[in-house]
Amino acid sequence: MIDLDDTDRAILRALVQDATQSAGGLGRRLGLSQPACWRRIRRLEEAGIIAGRRLDVDASALGFGVTVFLGIKLAARGRVSLEDFERAVTAIPEVQVVQHVLGRFDYRLRVSARDIADFERVLRRRIMTLPGVGQVEANVMLSEERRPGPLG
Repeated sequence: MIDLDDTDRAILRALVQDATQSAGGLGRRLGLSQPACWRRIRRLEEAGIIAGRRLDVDASALGFGVTVFLGIKLAARGRVSLEDFERAVTAIPEVQVVQHVLGRFDYRLRVSARDIADFERVLRRRIMTLPGVGQVEANVMLSEERRPGPLG
């Protein structure tokens, strides 16, 4: 754990908005030299505060117009191992996120499909045939608003 000052927080806010910014460009915006900004970014990475950088792909632009969140409750019968289920579900390309959760369901999945018919095919042929699947609840995403998170 490291102490963050206002400049560190400003760097994090800027990188959350656009992770492709160069240390030189970011430094100029924040009144830092390129080496000073780079050292701060490196320190944040080494401390594990910056865990990586991602590419945000617009799934609908690639033809995936439907996103469905699935709640999956594993069946008590058969006692399938969590590892077996996780290994099988992560092999399905349409499953974008797998979350092991507490509550009504054991897992929450984010599934991308071309349309509802494609989702139904994925559900019937791939997800419902996974080891240990019991109860399934589907929620189709209508819209999504991305929030900036705790850094503002």
